[in-house]
Amino acid sequence: MNDFDSMAVTIAPKLHTNPVYAGYFADPFVWRSDDTYYAIGTGSADAAGETLGKAFTILQSSDFFTWKFAANALVRPDPALGNNFWAPEVAEHDGWFYLYYSVGRGDKNHQLRVAKSADAQGPYKDMGITLVDPKKCPFAIDPHPFQDEDGQWYLFYARDFLDTNAGFRAGTGLMVAKFADMTRLENDGQMVMRARYDWQRFQSHRLMYDRVWDWHTLEGPCVRKHEGKYYCFYSGGRWETENYGVDYVVSDSVMGPYSDFGNEGGPRVLRTVPGHVFGPGHNSIIVGPDGETEYICYHAWDKEMKARQMCIDRLIWTHDGPRCEGPTYVSPPTSAQ
Repeated sequence: MNDFDSMAVTIAPKLHTNPVYAGYFADPFVWRSDDTYYAIGTGSADAAGETLGKAFTILQSSDFFTWKFAANALVRPDPALGNNFWAPEVAEHDGWFYLYYSVGRGDKNHQLRVAKSADAQGPYKDMGITLVDPKKCPFAIDPHPFQDEDGQWYLFYARDFLDTNAGFRAGTGLMVAKFADMTRLENDGQMVMRARYDWQRFQSHRLMYDRVWDWHTLEGPCVRKHEGKYYCFYSGGRWETENYGVDYVVSDSVMGPYSDFGNEGGPRVLRTVPGHVFGPGHNSIIVGPDGETEYICYHAWDKEMKARQMCIDRLIWTHDGPRCEGPTYVSPPTSAQ
């Protein structure tokens, strides 16, 4: 029995059951402002390129476990930017709320943008700023703002790499850049980690950039500092398959270098539980209402594979690194014999 076998058991959490919200809610980012918890995520129309009004759903909760619809967040920017809106995250700074997101068309020409609001629920208005030059980086997604203990902000994000140097595989990898202010990066930053293993494969024989590739993906970065080390959690593999899951890399410095030692066999934090939980991933991490317990908030598919839904489980720090108490689920009742 491995670590996942011992954790991926049928557990009914005392305070909640997964999913915690019935609707489609992918890439959940959860934060607290004053006494209210908020979650923002990719909606079904955002993912499908069918958003007509405001993009991105915001949920709110007073207890962290019971969630309800609050608002739609982003006033749609210039339609020329595209119609796919992905993976929003919010940073609160100096009384303002900054919404970071990507916009583009399908799997091409995605760029990182920033919008601003005086209220956590929005409306957020795009500021007309592209954070990473699309001419140099035509595909950038999944922005994650992180504030270090000294107050400095950084942006982690995902972008494409085509070379296969140093044992890395072609595909989407992770970056980190330092903010000059909340709307500008000092530069494009530097690489955090790229794919090196089979479990991180997105698709074989994928046509990209006018070539066919064995394409691999690391995406959805989320950073937590623990006992002096920086842990960059990420989702690897293909989001529509059972190999998709959450792992991490670790460093002594926020800018790296980061190590992925120990993840050769697959994701160590969250992975599919056959027959119960499919494709858990794209997480955020937050401290719960007791002020101590850390939780990992993520999405997983419903049984019909029609919706990605928000789930919450405890994050546990072990001698072997961070692990999740789960993914938890409730098994259907068995019929009487």
